[in-house]
Amino acid sequence: MRHRHYTGLIVLLLLATALAGCKPENRFVPPPPPEISVAPPLKQKVTPFMELTGNTAPYNIVDLVARVQGFLTAINYQDGSPAKKGDVLFQIDPSTYEAQVKQAEAQVASAKAQLVQSTAEFNRQETLLRQNVSAQNTYDMAKAKRDSDAANVENQEANLTIAQINLGYTKVAAPFDSVTTRHLISIGEVVGSSVNTKLATSVQLDPIYVTFNVSEQDVLKIRANLKDRRITLDDINKVPLEIGLMTEEGFPHKGHLNYVSPEIDPNTGTILMRGLFENPNRVLLPGFFVRVRLPLGLEGQESLLVPDQVVAEDQAGKYLLVVNKDDTVEQRRVTTGSLLPGNLRVIEKGLTADDRVVISTNGRAIPGRKVVPKATTIAQPATK
Repeated sequence: MRHRHYTGLIVLLLLATALAGCKPENRFVPPPPPEISVAPPLKQKVTPFMELTGNTAPYNIVDLVARVQGFLTAINYQDGSPAKKGDVLFQIDPSTYEAQVKQAEAQVASAKAQLVQSTAEFNRQETLLRQNVSAQNTYDMAKAKRDSDAANVENQEANLTIAQINLGYTKVAAPFDSVTTRHLISIGEVVGSSVNTKLATSVQLDPIYVTFNVSEQDVLKIRANLKDRRITLDDINKVPLEIGLMTEEGFPHKGHLNYVSPEIDPNTGTILMRGLFENPNRVLLPGFFVRVRLPLGLEGQESLLVPDQVVAEDQAGKYLLVVNKDDTVEQRRVTTGSLLPGNLRVIEKGLTADDRVVISTNGRAIPGRKVVPKATTIAQPATK
């Protein structure tokens, strides 16, 4: 029985081996190439620009001072409030100066009366001289008296004008539409006793300046882009500028170039430039640090654009992934330029208009591997 049992086991093992030999052989089947979205770079005219830093500065700033002596009798504004041109902000006691005006007016009237009398006497002596009734020296004395009285009238009128000007100085007014700083003198204090006393400061905030410096190298680059074209003052005022504050994204404030210094500072190797920006809501205050975007030329240049998120970078620099004619992914070294609205990046070197740029960024595009390119397009930036 035991011999028969072993024989059955051997038969079963032989059958199992035979059945195993009849199964098909297992082979590795590679997965199909991944489908990757590709698109040609967007081609459009772009004005190249540089990004700089600068500071805001007031369009006008004037210290309000007391030009005559007296007691300060009134302050007609709240510290930091806006004022219109001509608004009286400070009042100095005018009584002394009103009296001086009246005194000067009386002296003018007296001088005119003397002139009327001396003129009449001159006319009478002139008539008598023609009739050979009066002597020449009498005529000469009458003429001198008339001329002296006429000069005295002019002198007294000048004194009246000075008195009126001094009376006007008792009212310190806003020189332009502005914001007035806190007052530095209190009511009741004597001002203008020895020197012109500073009362406050008027600052004009709309429009507002932005000043910045451009290096000599960048100036030469701008000249190269102008192609030896000589720009006029009108051309300068047409150059657009954009600025953004430290907490703002992009460059939301639009203005234009207003001034370019005629010389380069030899100490810094830079040239001073200034922009002008409308500021109706006083968002920009003098002294702010700002980022400035300055165009490098007056005309746009044909450029290639790709979404900024597809530009990668390693230790060797920036690169793009492109799909060649064999549908193989390649790593292409590029030189990038400005970042434009719509998050589009200018590619200055390393890319052609016919290249197929990998747009998808899901990690399936690996240099050297085959892919199935799926054609798409890069969206045009929205126009404002």
